[in-house]
Amino acid sequence: MNGSDEKPPRAVRIVEALLFGGRWLLAPLYLAMLVLLALLVVRFVLELIHAVPTLPTMDETHVIMTALSLIDLSLTANLVVLVILTGYENFVARITLAEGDRRPDWMGNIDFSGLKLKLMGSITAIAAVHVLRVFLEVRGEPDRVVLFQGGLMLAFVVTGLLLALTDRVAGHG
Repeated sequence: MNGSDEKPPRAVRIVEALLFGGRWLLAPLYLAMLVLLALLVVRFVLELIHAVPTLPTMDETHVIMTALSLIDLSLTANLVVLVILTGYENFVARITLAEGDRRPDWMGNIDFSGLKLKLMGSITAIAAVHVLRVFLEVRGEPDRVVLFQGGLMLAFVVTGLLLALTDRVAGHG
C-alpha cells in the first residue's frame, strides 16, 4: 500500500470524519463565553453607575481603585473576546463576515502559539492591575500579602517569557 493510490478503509474514513467533525463540540463553549462577556459588561456598567455619584466625595486612592477595577474588567473582557474568536477560528472554522463588516487585523493571523503568548500577556497585565489594587488596599496589612501577589505576577511574567522563548526556539516566532 503506497498511500496515494489507494483509499483508506471505510472504518478509517468514518473515524477520521468523526474526529474532524468533533471539533464542532467546541462551538457551544465559545457561545457560552458570550454569556461570560455579557456578565463582564454588566459588572462594568454596575461599577460605573455605582462610582459616578460618589466621585465628587472620593479621595484620590478610591478614584484610582475604581479606575483600576474598571480597567481590570475591560482587560478581562478583551481576553474573553480573544479566546472566543481566536479559539473558534483555530479549532472550529473560519469566521465568514457579512459584506461591509471589518475583520480586526489580528483575526485569522493568530495561531495557537500566538494565542498562548497573547493569553499570558493579558493575564500578566490583569495580574499587574490586581497587584496594584492590593498594594493600594493594604494599609496596615502584612507585607507578605503584597509580596505574595507580586510573586504571583512575577511567576506569570516568567512563564510568558519562557513560552515566548520556547516558541522562538521551536521556530514559531
